Amino acid sequence: MRRGDFLKGLAALALAPTTLRAQARYPDKQIRMVIPFAPGGTTDLLARAVGQHMTEVWNQPVVADNRAGANGVVAGEIVAKSPGDGYTLSVVAMGHAINPLIYKKLPYDGDKDFTPICLLATFPQLVLVHPSVPAKSLTELIALAKKASPPLTYGSGGNGSSQHLAGALFAHMAGINLTHVAYKGGNPAQLDLMAGNVDMMIIQPNSREIVTSGKLRALAVSSAKRSPDYPDVPTVDEAGIAGYQSVAWYGLVGPKNMPPEILKKVGGEARRATAAPSVRAVIASQGGVVVGNSPEEFGEFIVAERTRYEAIVREAGMTVE
Repeated sequence: MRRGDFLKGLAALALAPTTLRAQARYPDKQIRMVIPFAPGGTTDLLARAVGQHMTEVWNQPVVADNRAGANGVVAGEIVAKSPGDGYTLSVVAMGHAINPLIYKKLPYDGDKDFTPICLLATFPQLVLVHPSVPAKSLTELIALAKKASPPLTYGSGGNGSSQHLAGALFAHMAGINLTHVAYKGGNPAQLDLMAGNVDMMIIQPNSREIVTSGKLRALAVSSAKRSPDYPDVPTVDEAGIAGYQSVAWYGLVGPKNMPPEILKKVGGEARRATAAPSVRAVIASQGGVVVGNSPEEFGEFIVAERTRYEAIVREAGMTVE
């Protein structure tokens, strides 16, 4: 054995006990929860609820760090370039899976630079229009869109967000032309919809009161089944676009190379968080469905979602240089 290799081997052996002790003590300092969208949206609310649960269980602060921009790419770069020691986590949305299809150049590898930890929940979305839009049903909206000049506009939380994909899929399957307006998060987009600055949006609203009060009009729900929160609102499929389905989702990830013991601890606590009343209350308030799966299952889910939307991303021309 060469002397250099021998010395490297000795160094690795010397570090091993220290590394194992650090893993056994995890967490012994504050954890950074990077949130890829602006405060107030579903991603933010869910990330903070999960972080609070972990804070209470581990007696270590989980600090929220909102880093909005480029549909999660800004936050993604921070996470990807952080050590895989469990002290940097992130609640991501659909854009995490779709960004590698949209952006020709990313500052990270969408597959290799992250560790999937847990799919927390899925969320049916509503086809919402501003009350000024003269459409009381999905059929009427489609008819209006076909003759509108300029085209009707729809908002989203950014290129490749769940709202963007749901809207592009809707336009494609309905055979209509819509103009996409991207925002830095679903909450700012929803606020602009409520102000009447865009015509429509496919999103899970922050509260049922937005719909029940008439601030926005719900025409259909994007999931395969009707939402128990809006039992009188038909699915898009029932309303006339056969086979349509698009749901939002949120999951916990970390940087690559997370040690197995730390991944096991974080993943287990994330699953327990989805069973906690405080986290379930947030998910229920947003009309979501609890999942809470394993790192392996979440990894497979991400790959399946990317495959599912690959064609619509290409057909809608969502690619960004």
